[in-house]
Amino acid sequence: MKITIITVGKIKEKYLKDAIAEYSKRLTKYCKLDIIEVADEKTPDNASEVVEEAIRDKEAERIMKHIKDDMYVITLEIGGKMLSSEELASTIEKLGVQGKSDIAFVIGGSIGLGKEVLKRSNYALSFSKMTFPHQLMRVILLEQIYRSYRIIKGEPYHK
Repeated sequence: MKITIITVGKIKEKYLKDAIAEYSKRLTKYCKLDIIEVADEKTPDNASEVVEEAIRDKEAERIMKHIKDDMYVITLEIGGKMLSSEELASTIEKLGVQGKSDIAFVIGGSIGLGKEVLKRSNYALSFSKMTFPHQLMRVILLEQIYRSYRIIKGEPYHK
């Protein structure tokens, strides 16, 4: 199975880069992992909704260049469906059984995802009603994908 994480913005903090590298290394045992970073747009303070929508649209255009027709796209959205770790593992496993072996997880920028990406999404996933920094969300997502594969394989993991 191939897992692609398409995310807006670069990681600057060393501790986050280290965590991403660690989970990426662990995942090589289970899947082919590709992390694609697209440039983010600077959002001015007190930006109007029109300006924010234009920013989301620009970022969406960059994201869409990396989404292939045969990819199963899971967008991370506050309003998406919340799953337990076991349910996420089951979802990933079912997709593989159904022949959907190219899964893309999409993490938007600081003001969310553009309409074009949301429209292309096959599944909206939420990790919480809380808002997380999108850089930290990458680490959380990688940890949960790793945990999912441990669950699928019947290997021990911390509950």
